Amino acid sequence: MLTLQTRNMDPDIVVLDVSGRIVMGRECKELEWATETFVRENKKKVLFDLSGVTHIDSTGIGIIVMCAGKLKQAGGKLRVCAQGHVEEVLKLTSVDKVVDLHPNIAAAAAGF
Repeated sequence: MLTLQTRNMDPDIVVLDVSGRIVMGRECKELEWATETFVRENKKKVLFDLSGVTHIDSTGIGIIVMCAGKLKQAGGKLRVCAQGHVEEVLKLTSVDKVVDLHPNIAAAAAGF
């Protein structure tokens, strides 16, 4: 099961806390829908906190890359916090070349 929780960080950063599994299926689309909402609300600094994610598959990787693209197209930016297995998968698939990866929220928010 995938759960998403949105919170704000000063001054204008939106953090999406993601926990569970980002895998193929309807739940995975929720990340895309949340990003579309941020774009509509003109929120340009978005941070996905994947520290609670236990598994990610190719669909999840594609969704993250797509979300980054949508934000970039709207003049925004996506940063991702990931550790352990999820971080390894994102680096192995070169997602870190498209999306800024950080070990924690503080590092990701710094200099946003």
